[in-house]
Amino acid sequence: MTFAWIEERREQWPVAVQCRVLGVSRSGFYAWRSREPSAAEKKRAELAEQVAAIHAEVKGRYGSPRVHAELVARGTPCCVNTVARVMREAGIAAKTKRQFRQTTDSNHALPVAGNVLDRAFDPDEPNAAWVADVTYIPTREGWLYLAVVEDLFSRAVVGWSMDATMTSRLVVDALEMAVADRLPGSSVSAPVAHSDRGSQYASEHYRRRLSEGRITCSMSRRGNCWDNAPMESFFASVKTERTTTGARHTRCQAGYNSGDRVPVGLARVGPLLPGVPRPHRRSRTMFDRPAPTPPRA
Repeated sequence: MTFAWIEERREQWPVAVQCRVLGVSRSGFYAWRSREPSAAEKKRAELAEQVAAIHAEVKGRYGSPRVHAELVARGTPCCVNTVARVMREAGIAAKTKRQFRQTTDSNHALPVAGNVLDRAFDPDEPNAAWVADVTYIPTREGWLYLAVVEDLFSRAVVGWSMDATMTSRLVVDALEMAVADRLPGSSVSAPVAHSDRGSQYASEHYRRRLSEGRITCSMSRRGNCWDNAPMESFFASVKTERTTTGARHTRCQAGYNSGDRVPVGLARVGPLLPGVPRPHRRSRTMFDRPAPTPPRA
C-alpha cells in the first residue's frame, strides 16, 4: 500500500523524497512498479471500480452495507468489511443526515391515547404492532408529504400515502392501505398502531378508522421521539437520500422516484404475510408494490 500511495502522488512530490520520508527504498518502489499486479490486486481494483460505479449511480446515498448488498445482488461475492475498506481508501462515503423541521403538530386540544406500545419494537409475529408517521420531501413545487405505516415484525412498509397537504386524509389513506393489505378479514387479529401525538393522528377521522378496524391506538409521550424510534430511523434514511435531489423534481416525480430505493436492510425482502417465518436479517422495503395514485396538487 505504501508504494501505491507513492505512485498516486508522483506528480506532487519526487519519488526519492517520498521514499526517504516513508522509510522505503527507491529500488523496491521501482521493482513494485515493474511487476505484474497479482490476481488479488486485480480483483481488488475491479471491486474498487464497481464500488465507485454504484456510488455514482445512487448519487452518493449508500454506505458500505448497502453498496455491499448491491454488489452481491449483481453477482459479485465480497465481504462488507472489504467494501468498507475500499470505500475508505477511495474517499467514498455516504451522504450524512441533516436536521429537518417537525412535521406533525402536537399542540392541540384533541384527545390522545396512551403509550400502549411502550417501545416494544420487537413483536413475535407479523401485524402485532405497526408504527406510523409523516415526513416531507422538498420539490420545486413545494413540499410533498409522505405518510407511512411500518410493520415492526418485518420492518416492511405496509401502507403509505402522498399529498401536497398534510391533513387527516393523508394518514388515513396510509392506514387504509395497510388494513386492506394486512387485515383482509375479521379472523385476523388487529395490531397496535403507534404514532406521535400530531393532530392528524389525534383527529376524529383517524381514530374512527382505527376503531372500525378494531385496531388499538397508541401514541408517544409528549416530546419523546424515542417512543417512535423505528419510524424516526426510517425517515432519517429517506430524507438523507431524497431531499438533496428532490428539490429539482415536481411533486409527482419526487413521489414516484421514491420507489427506486434499495431496502435499508441487507436484502430485498417484501412484506411478510401472517404465517411467513421471520427473516434472519430484517429488511425495510418502501415501495414493493405498484405505485400509488399520484399526489393531489
